[in-house]
Amino acid sequence: MPLDPIAQQMVDDMHASDRPNAHLLPVEVARQNFEEAFASLFKPEVAVVEDLHLTARDGTRLRARLYKPSNADAMPVTIYFHGGGWLLGSVDSHDVTTRRLALASGAAVLSVDYRRGPDARFPTAVNDAIDAVTHVLKHGSSMGLDASRLAIAGDSAGGNLAAAAVNHFTREGETSVRHQLLIYPVSTCDIEKGFDMTYEGIMLYRDEIQWHQDNYLPDPSHSSDPRVSVLCDDLTGAPEATVILAECDPIRPQGVLYAEALRSHGVKVEVHETEGMLHGFFGLDELFPSASAAMEFAGARLAAALKGAD
Repeated sequence: MPLDPIAQQMVDDMHASDRPNAHLLPVEVARQNFEEAFASLFKPEVAVVEDLHLTARDGTRLRARLYKPSNADAMPVTIYFHGGGWLLGSVDSHDVTTRRLALASGAAVLSVDYRRGPDARFPTAVNDAIDAVTHVLKHGSSMGLDASRLAIAGDSAGGNLAAAAVNHFTREGETSVRHQLLIYPVSTCDIEKGFDMTYEGIMLYRDEIQWHQDNYLPDPSHSSDPRVSVLCDDLTGAPEATVILAECDPIRPQGVLYAEALRSHGVKVEVHETEGMLHGFFGLDELFPSASAAMEFAGARLAAALKGAD
């Protein structure tokens, strides 16, 4: 199926622009460009939006933003990790997406700013993700949250961190994590099987994926670590999953492979794929009308998973 016309125009405009792609720029410049790309989007109103800090295991304060769709107490929560190749992105760049997810699910969403490469390389971001979940498990009640009804979510590299955190807590026997929402997740560092050249240049380039890995991993020997190549992990006992995909996303194979791996380990998985859509579309309903169905699907899945006691 051809690329969605609106998405095609966006790609054409990008290719016609004289602005170099992210991987051809210094990281700080690429970060600024990434933030600017989302700054003008309309922000849906949410009942409560609160900026706060979580404490990582080494004492570092991690910025986070809590969204509550209502003023209800003891609200279930989805902990969200933004995308950006472990290098770019923030709670600000994903502010619209996380607002929409809170409204669609009827649950609180806690968006977390983990530390990024190359300033803080793997496994710092994974540890930050685990520490963010641990913080909610320990202190959720003081935040007006019901930590016994918890989901972990993320998009792209944030989906990778979400999966790594879920796998950690599965091994720990933590039953409060009821669901994982993985949006076009990174699941392997093996670009040969994780990148579809048919769609190269539609938001992502093969060399760009390698650039992200080079700036995230201390050295290539870490590429097979199951905390980053989560496809290599033992997924037995993991909570139910929702996987959101875009048909014309060059890293779509990574989400497909991870959904298959989860199923092979006995995990229930529902996949929603948006035809003709590209990487990064989730939550951008203002730009892509077809994106709304994916948000509604994700929200309904979270609502069902995080409902009251069984």
